[in-house]
Amino acid sequence: MISTFVNTRTLQNVTNRIPAFLFRSKTTQATALNDEPTDSENGDLPVEMENPYKKERQLCILCKLNIEPDYKNVRLLSQFQSRYTGRIYGKHITGLCEHKQKRVEQEINKAQHAGLMGYMTKNVTYLEDPKLFNPNFPFRPHKWC
Repeated sequence: MISTFVNTRTLQNVTNRIPAFLFRSKTTQATALNDEPTDSENGDLPVEMENPYKKERQLCILCKLNIEPDYKNVRLLSQFQSRYTGRIYGKHITGLCEHKQKRVEQEINKAQHAGLMGYMTKNVTYLEDPKLFNPNFPFRPHKWC
């Protein structure tokens, strides 16, 4: 007669030599006697796919159109300057990446020092240009608001 106390580690190591009457159900017997993985076991494996929650990388408008800011292109630079105060809009309003925003600020300062752009006002001929962004509705909320 087989003893009632069977070590579980021994069962795990010698599954091929265990008689069928030691198993309580047929499903455990089938998995214990067959060392080959079945279709149901392969169905439980994770499926290789890309992350469905990954957001698409958003490019700023200058990177998307491959535009490099230049101090001589005053019409483009005036889009990033306030019409009333001459203040340069921040990147949370313009939606530019950090690199392009820094370049735009440098080029605006360069154009102002060269006398191509005003410090406090925008040129009247550029007021009717199509807007690249709406300063009243920024892309991201400001960090202090």
